[in-house]
Amino acid sequence: MAAPLDDKTRSIVKACVPALEAHGLDITQEMYKRLLADPEIRDLFNMSHQKDGEQPKALALAVLAYARNIDTLGNLGGMVERITQKHVGLNILPEHYPFVGKALLGAIEHVLGDAATPEIMEAWAKAYWFLADVLIGREKQIYEEHEAAPGGWVGWRSFRVRSVKQESSIIRSFELAPTDGKPVMKHLPGQYLSFKLEIPEHGSQRRNYSISSAPSSDHYRISVRKEDGGVVSSWFHDAVREGTELQVSAPAGDFVYDSANEQKTVFLSAGIGLTPFISAVDAVSADEKKNIRFIHGTHAADTNAFSADIQKLAGSGVLQADIFFSARIPSDATNASNVRYHAGRITKDWLTTQIDPGAVYRLCGPDAFMRDMVDTLKTAGVPVANIRYEFFGSAADAELLAAV
Repeated sequence: MAAPLDDKTRSIVKACVPALEAHGLDITQEMYKRLLADPEIRDLFNMSHQKDGEQPKALALAVLAYARNIDTLGNLGGMVERITQKHVGLNILPEHYPFVGKALLGAIEHVLGDAATPEIMEAWAKAYWFLADVLIGREKQIYEEHEAAPGGWVGWRSFRVRSVKQESSIIRSFELAPTDGKPVMKHLPGQYLSFKLEIPEHGSQRRNYSISSAPSSDHYRISVRKEDGGVVSSWFHDAVREGTELQVSAPAGDFVYDSANEQKTVFLSAGIGLTPFISAVDAVSADEKKNIRFIHGTHAADTNAFSADIQKLAGSGVLQADIFFSARIPSDATNASNVRYHAGRITKDWLTTQIDPGAVYRLCGPDAFMRDMVDTLKTAGVPVANIRYEFFGSAADAELLAAV
């Protein structure tokens, strides 16, 4: 366990909050510039988050949150867990941390200039290594859990695509089985797989995709939305076929559906955000007597993925579904057993009329949708502890993003 930070170090770090508020993004952009100059380190990152600026922004928010909460680090437990889960998925190891520390401290000194006194730099070095030790310790625990789990593994494992299915005009599912023919670790609904990919003309790439199948000791399934200009998603749609081999790390992530302790759950999603929820509802049988509501927004009939699955689950009494079409309701969509179709988007006004304060709300989707829905639920009086959500993208902490 890392030794606690001394009072002087914590005082100096807190005093840097105004500087981080003003220059945090400049610092993290400079840090990544330095860090990614090393090809071996660069290959550990999802470079799309560098191009759109998401990763530097996420790290700037995380560093700011660390400084603000340096006296109450327990407030950052959720953020730390999300980061460590991401790191394990990407196979980040203790030997990578000195590279990050050198780049971060160098960036602080570069951006702050003369204001980065030796005293400040010493405090930030101590603060960085304290947090690094916390992350390394938790990651070690997760790696050990993966290695000990039935079907578990550490590092990259070879999987073969054994089937491909077109779920909608823009979403395609890939069922994966290990090439060694041995069992796989059962995932928890809501977890994701991380991939180490070699894309022709684009080199090494890292991506995370939510698992969209029910837990199994035999295989996994991911469902990939083809993004305009998306290097990896386009490669999955255009080049990955049955028999393609992929390098995969063990399931990770803490955004998991706790069916044992959730008698009432509302899954609220838009677009590709439904994939972790498909895994969750597929794992529930009709005799479990759960109260599940599935609310999803899509564009039109051709983008409505997993519609047959939802209708089947609704028909068997597993859930009640509300499906929204932002373009128009398809002509063949008629309200059926436990399924209702709506025109337009999921709005704050509509959601406010549907609130069940005793339910756990699980949200996943585009950032703007998430912000609106979280704000609506909080305003409507849903306890914060009952609102669980995950943003797409980098290892940014959802609470931080929601507060921006």
